[in-house]
Amino acid sequence: MSRPLPHRSSSMADKSESTHGGPNSTKEDGPKGGEDDFVPSKLGTKQYWDEAYQTELETFRDIGDVGEIWFGEQSMGRVIRWMEKAEIPKNASILDIGTGNGVLLVELAKEGYTNLTGIDYSAASVALAKDVLQAEDLNNISVKEVDFLSGSGELKDFDVCVDKGTFDAISLNPENTNEVRIRYVQALGDALKEGGYFVITSCNWTKEQLLQRFCSGFEFVQQLPTPSIQFGGKTGNNVTALIFKRLH
Repeated sequence: MSRPLPHRSSSMADKSESTHGGPNSTKEDGPKGGEDDFVPSKLGTKQYWDEAYQTELETFRDIGDVGEIWFGEQSMGRVIRWMEKAEIPKNASILDIGTGNGVLLVELAKEGYTNLTGIDYSAASVALAKDVLQAEDLNNISVKEVDFLSGSGELKDFDVCVDKGTFDAISLNPENTNEVRIRYVQALGDALKEGGYFVITSCNWTKEQLLQRFCSGFEFVQQLPTPSIQFGGKTGNNVTALIFKRLH
């Protein structure tokens, strides 16, 4: 279980289509702009992710490559180091929102966390994550095909919810853009228990924007350090990682 998984590192900014005002804009246009700069994109559609994960599922079954790891391995290490410093119990209930290929679940399991759940609205993602977990002999992790925004009440009482790029993706939904962002915050409040933690990593949202989005029902805890970039004589971050706590 200690062998590294073959993979490719990526973020929303690495995709060929605009995710924040232009192609690869978080890298080429410098630090992130205002919320109004978001441009609707196919990256915010279920069809895009169904097709993407179907391709990655076929690739994994063919050559064993798990596909892209959003924001790279360092982003997973960043989350795990925070959990260790925060003394999150090993049996804490942890939800991976938009689990993708399930690699974060693998890494959490390697660190001894035992109560893990991954969800994704793409059936191909769920199939891929299950295959990856099975290849690592991890058979006690729950992975479900669930739309986080469905409001079904199925997800609740989690100690920790982790989002690594999912809020970025749904924020680009071409239809009902603001509504899906609001529904995400509501769904998060339903999924977390009082005093539970939310860990979000984003390449599209600034700290200030995320603080505004999650100002109701959540308390800001801390910002995790991420690599800095220089642009036009200014230094900024193309990745933001924040911790929130759910209030009552």
